[in-house]
Amino acid sequence: MESGRHSSVSIPFVPDPEALRRADPRTRERLSEPATRAFLSLVARWNLSVPELQGLLGWLSESTVHKYKSAGKVGTLSYDTLTRISLCLGIYNALHVFFAEPPLADQWVKVANSNVLFGGQAPLTLMIHGGIDGLYQVRRLLEARLQ
Repeated sequence: MESGRHSSVSIPFVPDPEALRRADPRTRERLSEPATRAFLSLVARWNLSVPELQGLLGWLSESTVHKYKSAGKVGTLSYDTLTRISLCLGIYNALHVFFAEPPLADQWVKVANSNVLFGGQAPLTLMIHGGIDGLYQVRRLLEARLQ
């Protein structure tokens, strides 16, 4: 191959239907309240602190978190927030399939893990500090283990 020339492989883009639905403002408006309720239920099951909840949702302000926790209307969530909630709910569901006992499934995110992905830390650390990519990594790991 000549210097400075690169061969390229064309990989077709296949849009994710779930992502397309979350991008629609009407869909986000319709999903926001039930997604928030489901996420807050997960937060209670995982016994997360407000800072941990903030981290999972992309460092939302504490006042926004308290607004979500109140019984009032949450408004329309952003695409990013809905994606993060979706990933957390997928992780939660995968854990409850993987572990027969719900308490084990709910504790897993906070227990130090020897998997190289976590480097001895609890999965929650990657889920918070790894950003949305950390959430994707944990979800993919669990989905692979369920195969």
